Amino acid sequence: MFEIKNLKYKNILYIDHLNINKNAVTSIVGESGSGKTTLLKMLNNIISPDEGEIYYNGKELNQYNPIDLRRRVVMLPQTPIIYKGSILDNILIGKKFSKSEIYDIKEIENLLEKFNVNKNLNEPAENLSGGEKQRVCLIRVLIMNPEVILLDEPTSALDENTEDLVINYVVEYVKKNNKTLIMVTHSNEIAKKYSDHIIEINKRR
Repeated sequence: MFEIKNLKYKNILYIDHLNINKNAVTSIVGESGSGKTTLLKMLNNIISPDEGEIYYNGKELNQYNPIDLRRRVVMLPQTPIIYKGSILDNILIGKKFSKSEIYDIKEIENLLEKFNVNKNLNEPAENLSGGEKQRVCLIRVLIMNPEVILLDEPTSALDENTEDLVINYVVEYVKKNNKTLIMVTHSNEIAKKYSDHIIEINKRR
């Protein structure tokens, strides 16, 4: 699915060759400052390498229309982006970006329940806690139905039990729907438990 060749970015990231498989769960681990988030952002062309090529389904990334690419390869940043309005408004904004206005309110309510967000969809999203905002933004990504889900520390604001619950559901969703999940995680335990493949990035000395 993704193939990276001779990639260099500033003094942060150097990758000679890397393949990331389709329909698999891949975790990216490594110490702080090693370039994990940088790599994730490159996979949907938020930032571009100084040198090298990244291919998605055999086609160089910069040959894709950026908007079309980001509908197919959706990234959830570590700090959740919450907009003014209700919880439902915040979830559905992803649907609008993906040009799919059809949604199932029961599915959304079910996801809130599964993720232990015990809130009414009409409540203001700005009143949510940090962990609740993170989970609402994750639901936004899931209902966009992308081919690839990129998650940057998706559970950093969650306690251990909730973290395991959320990751378990996302992995089940990915497997059931033949999606691809690539996530940066600080937890080696989560990476080992749920990943088909683990990429370890070492900080360049």
